[in-house]
Amino acid sequence: MQSKALQTNPAKEEQQHRADTARPRHLLPGLALCCALALAAMLVRHASGIAALSPLATAMVLGIVLRNVRVPLAFAAPGITFSLRRVLRFAIVLLGFQLTLTQIATIGWHGIVVIVATLAASFVVIRKVGALLGVDKALSELIAAGTSVCGASAIVATNTVTRGSDEDVAYAIACVTVFGSISMLAFPPLAEQISLTPAEFGLWTGATIHEVAQVVGAAFQGGTEAGETGTVAKLSRVILLAPLVLTLGTLATRTRAGQDAGGSVPMPWFVFGFAAVVLVNSVLSIPAEITGQIATWTTFLLTMALAAMGLETDIAKLHLKGLRPLLLGAIGWIFISVFGLALILWLQMPGFAG
Repeated sequence: MQSKALQTNPAKEEQQHRADTARPRHLLPGLALCCALALAAMLVRHASGIAALSPLATAMVLGIVLRNVRVPLAFAAPGITFSLRRVLRFAIVLLGFQLTLTQIATIGWHGIVVIVATLAASFVVIRKVGALLGVDKALSELIAAGTSVCGASAIVATNTVTRGSDEDVAYAIACVTVFGSISMLAFPPLAEQISLTPAEFGLWTGATIHEVAQVVGAAFQGGTEAGETGTVAKLSRVILLAPLVLTLGTLATRTRAGQDAGGSVPMPWFVFGFAAVVLVNSVLSIPAEITGQIATWTTFLLTMALAAMGLETDIAKLHLKGLRPLLLGAIGWIFISVFGLALILWLQMPGFAG
C-alpha cells in the first residue's frame, strides 16, 4: 500500500504545472540544469567507451545525487517539471523515426508472434506476481512495462497514465538497468551452449532484453545477422508501447470513474503522435543522416527527462519500498528470458532473418 506521503493529487499537480509553464522565463534554470546533467551523462558514456552504458540511467543517478545531497533546487523547479512532461512526451514522439513498418515485416510473422506473445505474457505475469508479493500496483505496472517493452522509455511513458511517484519510476528503472545488464552479459555464452542460430539468438535478445543499448550490446556478439535481427526485434517491441499506454490509460479512466475518484487520467495524446511518426517514416524516404540526427536528439531529450526524474527522487522514500519490488524485477526478468527462448525453440525458425 502506498503511503500518504507518496500519493499525488493529479488535479492539483496539473494546475501547478500550468501555472509554472505560464511563465517561460522561469523554465530556463531547470531546463539548463537538466540539459547539463544530460550532457554529463552522455559524456560519461563516451569517455567510458561502453556503448551499452545507458545515458538515461546515468542522468537519473546524477539527478538523484544532486537532490539528496540537499542542493537547493527550488529555483529550477518549473523547468524540471517541464522536462518531466513536455520534453518527455516530445522525445517519445520522436522515437517513431527509429522504426518503419518495413523493418517489422523483415522479421516475419514468426518473429512478430514471439515479440507480441512474450510482451503480453510478461506484462500480465509481472502484474499478477506483484499483487501476490504485495508490491504497490503502480510500481508493479512500471516494472512490468519496463521489463516487457523497452526499459526506461517505457517506464516514463507508462507513468503518464499510471501516475506512480518519482520513487516508483526510479526503482523500476533501477530494476531494468540491473537485470538488462545481466542479460547482456549472460545471453551470448548461453546461446553458444544451447546452439542457437544467429537469427534465433538475435530474436531472443530483441524480444526479451530490456533496453535498446543492452540488446545491441548482446546481439552483435553473435555476428552481424544476430545484431540486425535483434535490433529490429527490439524496435518492433517499442512500437507496442503505443497500444499498451492507450490500454492502460483507458483502464485507469474506467477505474477512476467507477470509484468516483477525484481527478482524471490524462489522455496520452503523444502516443498517437508516436504512431503517426512511424507511419510517416514508413511512407517517406528520409535520408539516413537525418534520421541519425533525430535519434541522437531523441536520446538527449529522453536523458533530460530522466535527469529531471532523478532531481525529484528522494532516496529516503525509495528505501521505504524495500526489497519486494527488486524480487519482482528479478522474477519478471527470469520469466521473460525463459518464456521468449522457449517460444523461439518451439516455433523452430531456421533462416528466420532471411
